[in-house]
Amino acid sequence: MPERRPPDLLEIRGLNVFYGRSHALQGVDLRLEHGILSLVGRNGMGKTTLCNALVGLLPVASGSIRFMGEEIVGRSPAEIARLGIAYVPQGRRLWPSLTVDEHLRLAATGGRAYWTIPRIYEAFPRIAERRNNRGNQLSGGEQQMLAIARAFLLNPRLLIMDEPTEGLAPVIVQRVEEILLTLGEQSEIGVLVVEQNIGVACAVAERVAIMINGRVNRVMEAARLEADRELQQRLLGVGQQGEADEVREEIAAVSRREDVARPAKARGPVRVYISNPTVPTRWSQPIPAAQIESAARTRTIAPEPATSGAVAPAVELRPIQRGGVAPVIVAGTLDTKGVELRFLRDQIAAAGVRVILVDLSTSGGPSPADVPPHHIAAYFRGGPNAVFTGDRGAAIAAMAEAFEAWIRRQDRIGGLISAGGSGASSLVAPAMRALPIGVPKVLISSVASGNVSAYVGPSDIMMLYSVTDIAGLNSVTRQILANGAAAIVGMVKARNAAAEPAPPSRRGADKPAIGLTMFGVTTPCVHAVVDALEKDFECLVFHATGVGGQSMEKLVDSGELSGVVDITTTEVCDLLCGGVLPATEDRFGAIIRTRVPYVGSCGALDMVNFGPMASVPERYRGRTLQVHNPTVTLMRTTPEENARVGRWIGERLNLMDGPVRFFLPEGGVSALDAPGQPFSDPQADGELFKALEGTVRQSASRRLIRVPAHINDPHFSAEIAAEFRRLFGGRMTRRRAKG
Repeated sequence: MPERRPPDLLEIRGLNVFYGRSHALQGVDLRLEHGILSLVGRNGMGKTTLCNALVGLLPVASGSIRFMGEEIVGRSPAEIARLGIAYVPQGRRLWPSLTVDEHLRLAATGGRAYWTIPRIYEAFPRIAERRNNRGNQLSGGEQQMLAIARAFLLNPRLLIMDEPTEGLAPVIVQRVEEILLTLGEQSEIGVLVVEQNIGVACAVAERVAIMINGRVNRVMEAARLEADRELQQRLLGVGQQGEADEVREEIAAVSRREDVARPAKARGPVRVYISNPTVPTRWSQPIPAAQIESAARTRTIAPEPATSGAVAPAVELRPIQRGGVAPVIVAGTLDTKGVELRFLRDQIAAAGVRVILVDLSTSGGPSPADVPPHHIAAYFRGGPNAVFTGDRGAAIAAMAEAFEAWIRRQDRIGGLISAGGSGASSLVAPAMRALPIGVPKVLISSVASGNVSAYVGPSDIMMLYSVTDIAGLNSVTRQILANGAAAIVGMVKARNAAAEPAPPSRRGADKPAIGLTMFGVTTPCVHAVVDALEKDFECLVFHATGVGGQSMEKLVDSGELSGVVDITTTEVCDLLCGGVLPATEDRFGAIIRTRVPYVGSCGALDMVNFGPMASVPERYRGRTLQVHNPTVTLMRTTPEENARVGRWIGERLNLMDGPVRFFLPEGGVSALDAPGQPFSDPQADGELFKALEGTVRQSASRRLIRVPAHINDPHFSAEIAAEFRRLFGGRMTRRRAKG
């Protein structure tokens, strides 16, 4: 007998609500199984009406609202709250004369509930500090936190939040986002978030429902809505008065996934009707037809040029990215390096560049910074209390993770600079590596004269040796810090100048950049592919030394590369077999995330890299080894190792949703794997190909292609180049068709 599926947390069917004769909700259908669902729409579309109907504050004309399978239409707000539905209304609705603590004690349910007042104070340390303040003494952000906390104390199964970020400062908006994300990841509470801020709505939920004229028009992936500004404007932009027909046509066109151009209007007399003396709303009462006809006038116009189907919004949506000049961030520990960091800030500001000072101190004390450490610590997955523990090592690791998370959530960053020793460098370096390639990053450090790979990684961090320890300002540190500040100012200004619109003669002249991976034993193949593609593509070649693959994928993540020709995937062998040039576990991750066109191959999957012969691990001493040069020893992979490598790569190819072609060179995978060469082993290559073919789920967009040639054979490189052109050209053709 099949297992019975549990009921949805919330199921709305055919919901109709009226205000007098105005039909506010018109057959709303919506489901929330679990987690977080965002609901977006313009003002007046019925979002707040829906919230009020869900909690019993408005009568329902017809339709059904089922909570965990139980019908709640007709129940009182108190009964609905006792069932487990909590409401954070628009405007917070706090009592101005009651203190924070009194608000919470009124809402607390008692018993052995999960959410208690002590737990609330632990989760919201800011309102814990303000527990004796009255409601009218709280800031907007504090009031919103209190409203959310009050709802939590009901220990609901469903939390409905109406415009939770309305009127809040950007810093507080981020905090509310974090609260919602934590709920979605760590809690059993379902959340319906009603928002006009598209950025917040898409950040906190995986799916977004769009409300238009009292109906839920569609439910779609948040990532798709967030990435498509044109779609946002079509579905959520407000059309010009008098163009209601065009707006309706546009909504229908988006539903059909077509863009229909509006034809030119013919010359001739036009009757102009004014239905209201003022701009109408959806609550306006109808005007008698006779009055409309008598007020109409006739005019003659010339034909208007055809326009695209998009209707320009009269009211701008709140942007996903916040405006203004992207600032330079000066980050570090102000409790120990405050003088030096403020010197950096002042130098940058004096050059006319906007700057923000961020404090990463882990001492827990007060801070004069623009962004204090307690705010950054709130981004740590374990919560701020897990950062300020007194354990220096654990605190630095936690703050570094929190700062990286904070950096990732910022819309635009002009540059990032810091100064300090090994601890401060460890605090800031992960956040610098998280920034896209090209964003200026300067790290002034006393450890910059040694091996800095642990700090720089695959990124473009500029490390500047401090010469002396960074312990106050003196004749040396002033020069070094001033040079670092001047360096980032120059980079930021040059980057901003380069970002200005190109003159008409240069627009479209730049070729799309693509990434290629190469090793010495695959050089002929890569050179031939570059020769075949460089007329139409900017070919960036990366040495497959572990960090080379990471650098390429970082550029893919940054949007700098439009496609990848990954001929040399040898880093996977080192990862799985303990070599010295390994990939990370995130190899191929950027291609999976971005869906760029990908053509790959088995280049150098016949070898594992070690240092000098003496450095080869004892367990491998009896294997086939080849001295590549005095500092590099290569080891031939076995059939078993090749099968493991094939499965590992195949599993990642299955995660790629973009166009994928992976080539199998039957004649050998490297210069050493040719007939008569020391690594020639058809059985091992066969196991590699067999594992790939047994793992990869082939489809129209994901294919394995066998080629009866060696990887360095001209025929093989020609096939690679031709297939990449087909993939990339097809992708561009589809984009033009959609545009």
